[in-house]
Amino acid sequence: MEKIVEQGLLYDFYGELLTQHQRKIYEGVVYENLSLSEIAAEAGISRQGVHDIIKRCDKALLAYEEKLQLVARFVKIKERMKEMDALTQEYEQNELQDKAAYCRKLRQLSVDILEEL
Repeated sequence: MEKIVEQGLLYDFYGELLTQHQRKIYEGVVYENLSLSEIAAEAGISRQGVHDIIKRCDKALLAYEEKLQLVARFVKIKERMKEMDALTQEYEQNELQDKAAYCRKLRQLSVDILEEL
């Protein structure tokens, strides 16, 4: 996963567990694409301070993910939903003789999703 996308997902799931100060700085980097200097000037701290906070936030968010696996489960479910969508499109576009096989595949994907939840 691209680092900024991963940071965004981790923040979406676990950002509320950070302090308000950490959230403000992290959002500046991840969502507003601000430089360390811009964030430092706004927050009244050094560039090194901003860098340290970002590293601590990254470490904390990764630790939450290691324990809770919410992002991993979300990604798995999203992939299964894409598979289901592809199967239904294929089903709609083709006159198939083995419609039962499609139903079995869809049912298995839905079972897999329910188990993830």
